[in-house]
Amino acid sequence: MSTSTPPTLSTAQGIWLVAEREMSTKLRSKAYIISTVILLLIALGGVIWAGIATSNPSSTPIVATGSAASALEDVPGYEVTAVADRDAAEQAVRDGDADAALVEDASSPTGVTIIAESSTPTQLMLMLSETPQVELLAEDGDDGGLRYLLGLGFGLVFMMSALSFGTPITTSVVEEKQTRVVEILLSAIPARVLLAGKVIGNTILAISQIILLVAVGTIGLIVTGQAEVLQLLGAPVVWFAAFFLFGFVLLSAMFAAAGALVSRQEDVGATLTPVMYLTMIPYFLVIFFGENPVVMTVLSYVPFSAPVGMPIRLFFDEAAWWEPLLSMAIMLAACAIVIALGAKIYENSLLKMGARVKFRDALKG
Repeated sequence: MSTSTPPTLSTAQGIWLVAEREMSTKLRSKAYIISTVILLLIALGGVIWAGIATSNPSSTPIVATGSAASALEDVPGYEVTAVADRDAAEQAVRDGDADAALVEDASSPTGVTIIAESSTPTQLMLMLSETPQVELLAEDGDDGGLRYLLGLGFGLVFMMSALSFGTPITTSVVEEKQTRVVEILLSAIPARVLLAGKVIGNTILAISQIILLVAVGTIGLIVTGQAEVLQLLGAPVVWFAAFFLFGFVLLSAMFAAAGALVSRQEDVGATLTPVMYLTMIPYFLVIFFGENPVVMTVLSYVPFSAPVGMPIRLFFDEAAWWEPLLSMAIMLAACAIVIALGAKIYENSLLKMGARVKFRDALKG
């Protein structure tokens, strides 16, 4: 009498089985659904608020030369004063008589150039049908307000998504160790397959949430008449999503490794804290040093902060075309290294119960 052996799962089947389990568990959670809805409502509310603010602009004094004034004829909220020439327009801006000047410029693709004191008048640029080139009279331009808002937006989305989907990976690994479920799982699939499934499942959920945010924001901008903003945010948002994808994979491997080092939920804090710092520090650095070009350049190449730093530099046209590609290459190399180390720690520590496994012992196996 022959006994048939149960069919073995392939690596791809095992990974997808674990990923599917992670996603179904999360999607059945009321806390996850409620938090996602709240996040989407906040994003939609911010877009609507911005639309209301831009639809009721205050009267801004502007000077213009010749036919350049016609570019602002149908734009509400601007008090336009004609001046004789470019020199008079620059003097009016320097004296504070006007917030900006619009002058004729044959070399500009739009035929006009905006002149401002030290910060780019973004609102005026968006009001015009086409974005003209901008000249700043002061060397150190200051777009502090806009930089702060972009840093707050990109940084908050990155940090909250990483924590919302990364921390459950750690708690899930510890729970499986504490209840000895991991021993049953490892009898069916290898540890690296289990790790890959957890990372991929949570990555799919995180990226899905980002896509929902982008969709809600896009619809909100179009409905509130802010379609021009999409032209400025389009490329930075695409790069943010790409960097977020690999940045989250990198952090997920670290969250899983942090969970494998302990056997009780009470001990999670000691191993999870360093990963939490690496997740939150980029957010605060961009907020505090967003106006420092040297710091922002460095942050745009560091894997943990590149998802926030590089999109902001791209928005302000401070990065050459090859810089995001180089930063992405560094991100991919860092991903490969961190995933390899995280998988080794995860594999070597998963069946070690009791006291917290030391980092050096986890690497040795």
